[in-house]
Amino acid sequence: MIALLAIITIIIYLFVIGVLIYGFDKIEDFKLQDLPPKTKFSIVIPFRNEAENLPRLLNSITKLNYPNGFFEVILVDDDSEDDSVLIIEKILKTLSKQKNTLASTIRIIKNERTSNSPKKDAITSAIKQSKHHWIITTDADCVLPKYWLDTFDECIQINQPNCIVAPVTYHGKTSFFNRFQTLDILSLQGATIGGFGIQKPLMCNGANFAYLKSEFISVNGFQGNDTISSGDDIFILEKIWKKAPKKVHYLKSKKAIVTTYPVKNIDQLIQQRLRWASKTSNYNNWFAKCVGLIVLLGNLTCLLLMPAAFLNYITPKIAIALFVIKFSIDFLLLFKAARFFKQENLLLSYMFSSLIYPFFSVYIAFLSFFKSYHWKGRSVKK
Repeated sequence: MIALLAIITIIIYLFVIGVLIYGFDKIEDFKLQDLPPKTKFSIVIPFRNEAENLPRLLNSITKLNYPNGFFEVILVDDDSEDDSVLIIEKILKTLSKQKNTLASTIRIIKNERTSNSPKKDAITSAIKQSKHHWIITTDADCVLPKYWLDTFDECIQINQPNCIVAPVTYHGKTSFFNRFQTLDILSLQGATIGGFGIQKPLMCNGANFAYLKSEFISVNGFQGNDTISSGDDIFILEKIWKKAPKKVHYLKSKKAIVTTYPVKNIDQLIQQRLRWASKTSNYNNWFAKCVGLIVLLGNLTCLLLMPAAFLNYITPKIAIALFVIKFSIDFLLLFKAARFFKQENLLLSYMFSSLIYPFFSVYIAFLSFFKSYHWKGRSVKK
């Protein structure tokens, strides 16, 4: 019976990941056509204690190819306790002295807290004060590519969407710990793209996410989800998708890839993943919930294969075959994502990472049922 359950679980897992791989290939790469810019954007960036990262972010903003008059940057201070605001002000003064017109397009506002979610409040505060029709959210620890806004603009001109989800990955040092995290986010990005390819979006990342301000208002923003600390991206995606699914697009373009940094230690990684997991029980998307459950069961089955074989509940040959099947289908999705993000070199760490990941994912899933998490100096209760 145990052997049969393991076989059925891995077969279902194989089918689900296979469907996502099919969906990944269905989304075509978006190519820039050098169209004259038409779209104006309000870039919303909440920040809290980001003194270390803000200079890199602002430097990447100064290098954007898009005309300065076509975008504004709203930095929302969420009660920072470090020198974040002073650093921004210093950089803006330097830009003013250099007579860089970009200085006049960047402003800092204070977060207006009204809910249990500081980040959602920050985005709402910025949108209330935004000047333009299109909102793009990103994070303070990100680096933006040169043709970021050009790519969004051309996608809008060509496809006329209401909402755009775009790619995110990690960069930084090449320690195994960082490679493990990057492979993890690549697998999530692969699943994200695959979900859009089969018209069943699973997730998105608020570090590279755009929507019309009118759509945000029409779906009542974060109302209904504001008791949940995280989920400033997925809940808006769900609302807009439910209203007009054909108007939601995935921007599969290398020139739109936003990069950020992996966390620095195991404790931060656990807290980050607990934060991500905390919103899953509140998804309205049944397909996303089912995929999440199947992935969890697939990883749990892999964990149990060795003790099951040792106790003679399953033959070693079947246990090895099931692990190889899961290993192979995971690698195929990861390979496609790594190739798109031009991070194929990280696949050298896949073998070892694939042995660790089932333990890590099951541990986080188990922990998320009863444990609160800490983020940006705040404790968030379940």
